Amino acid sequence: MIFSQISDLNQAEKRTFSLHMAYSFIEGILAGLIALNEFVFVKSLLGSGYQLGVLFQFTVVVFLLLIFFNEFLKRIENKKRLLRRTAIITRLPLALLFFFPRSPEQLTGDSVYHYIFLGIFLIYYLANPVIFPTINLFLKNAYRHENFGRFYSHATTVNKIVMMVTTFAYGWALDANHYVFVYIFPVAAVLGIVSVYLLSKIPYENPEVTESKQTLWEGIKRSVGEMKDILIRNLPFRHFQVGFMFYGFGFMSSTMVIVLYFNNALELNYSSVAFYRNAYNLLAIIMLPYFGRLIGRIDPRRFAAISFISMFLFILTLVLTQIYRGNVEFLGITLFYTLIFYILFHGVFAATMSLTWSIGSAYFCEPSEAGTYQAIHLGLTGIRALAAPLMGIFFYEKWGFSVAFLFAMTSLLAGSFIMFWSEKNFSLLKEERMSDAKLESSDYKDQERKA
Repeated sequence: MIFSQISDLNQAEKRTFSLHMAYSFIEGILAGLIALNEFVFVKSLLGSGYQLGVLFQFTVVVFLLLIFFNEFLKRIENKKRLLRRTAIITRLPLALLFFFPRSPEQLTGDSVYHYIFLGIFLIYYLANPVIFPTINLFLKNAYRHENFGRFYSHATTVNKIVMMVTTFAYGWALDANHYVFVYIFPVAAVLGIVSVYLLSKIPYENPEVTESKQTLWEGIKRSVGEMKDILIRNLPFRHFQVGFMFYGFGFMSSTMVIVLYFNNALELNYSSVAFYRNAYNLLAIIMLPYFGRLIGRIDPRRFAAISFISMFLFILTLVLTQIYRGNVEFLGITLFYTLIFYILFHGVFAATMSLTWSIGSAYFCEPSEAGTYQAIHLGLTGIRALAAPLMGIFFYEKWGFSVAFLFAMTSLLAGSFIMFWSEKNFSLLKEERMSDAKLESSDYKDQERKA
């Protein structure tokens, strides 16, 4: 079926598709390795809980840079060269992991290797504010409008499949040798540079960049002012972001606690962790087409609430596993019976959140404003990432897993309530999508008083 669709492409699109698929394939390998990164840090490198929280923090706090990079990227004329330099600077340090020790005796206590590991991956994640926006820019210019969605989904599917296979194989290798990562990540460094180089080869003509009358700092201030104005005048979008703020605290505060729970409380090996991650990701891939249709039929706030509640439920299954620990073992994998429901609810969460996260903000604006609205969404993610991950670790260290999970579940319920309340009291008209939020401010105030 894919091959018949490729025959309809022009030469530039065929070249783009082949490069895009190669890039997605290699990035799937890297994603599969990174998927077990937190477990490598606590199980093989013996890192502390707070250090683990910082490691997770790096994955999202870098989005704060979008506030500055958004304006910076607009002014860069040679984006291909920018991509290649970014790849070398951020991927090459992965090779330093080859020099890490291969025994726990050298990693106990407050080891310097813990901080080197954190520094290497901070540099790695700093590529995302440059690469993520540029991917869409290149592909939207290379594919015709009617082909963009189809072939983007094909490449994404390949990426997810490769990621799952890599995660399983990597987990098995780590069980055989807890320090196999010192040999794998130098190869990953080379693959990471190659993948971004392939991305930079996608046909793209740099538009003529007119010299801006504003300085870069003035442009950034204007961009921040525009974002602030949107949050003030577009009430449904503001409520959407407030609900996401509560969700974000629930998600970020619990994610690394779950890693510690799998390692310390359930004592899962790498193969078991890889199994759980692959199982819910496979379910998410199967359910994505259904939820892709559903998000266009219901209010995006209700859709987000479904996602939040599904996360509440999969954390609840973790709590229940403390009460009932019945399990079965097969192929070196420990499957807890209660965690079958964890896989199910996490699959729903992964499928719904991938859509809500990527396109949810676009339902509150006109197509031309989608980039700015998503930048607001990601920028606020970076802000809550400054506190939420370490807050979860604090609750765990102070009062244990149950209190940390209870905080996350309460936050998720609060986010769900805000979404349902906003949908009920501030309608989002499908005909208008509240796209430009140009209702008079007095009308908003009247609506707020009635609520």
